[in-house]
Formats: sequence, C-alpha cells, structure tokens
Amino acid sequence: MAETERQNSRVKREDIIEVLKTIYDPEIPLNIYDLGLIYGIEISDDGKIHILMTLTAPGCPIADSLIYEIKDKLMQLEGVRDVEVELTFDPPWTLERITDEGKEILRTFGFNI
Repeated sequence: MAETERQNSRVKREDIIEVLKTIYDPEIPLNIYDLGLIYGIEISDDGKIHILMTLTAPGCPIADSLIYEIKDKLMQLEGVRDVEVELTFDPPWTLERITDEGKEILRTFGFNI
C-alpha cells in the first residue's frame, strides 16, 4: 500500500481496543483494557493515537515495557502514524475499573471479585 493511502486510512477505536486486549499485565492474568488501565483513547484525523492510562501501582517496574508494547503493536495498525502513551495516577486505579468481562475472567482463575 502506498504511504499516502496508509495515511488516509481512518483508525477505528474498536481496532485499537482489540490490540490493547492482546497486552497483558504480567502479574495479573488479564489484559490491560479489561483490567481498566486504559482511561482514554483519542484518535486524530491524521492517524495519531493518544492513550491515557494508569498502572495498578505507582512505581510499577514494568511501566516502560508496557508502554513500548502498546506503541509497537498500535503502530502496526493500518493508518496509524504516531502513538503517544501518557501515564497518570489521577485518579488512582481501583478494582472497580475492571470491566465486567475482566471480572468474569478473573473469577475463572479463582479471584474473588
């Protein structure tokens, strides 16, 4: 595909979410989307993606590797020109942020949630 065609392709939110669901927290058997770590997804018309996210705890040692994996995987989507991942701890992550689907998955692993 020509570069101009790639730039004109509209990135879909659903595709971004699908990619985010392939990235897992190494300590919890759940993807970062269903875990509730993603606070926001913004997509510009020119193919730039901004992800606002948190971690389960400040000072998490895997922050850099998670950010790298997010950027790397999202850059593979058609139409994506750039990915920015912004970390925030306001508001802090809580168990209530886990999606219903995520809670069901955790229950199958024996978590009482």
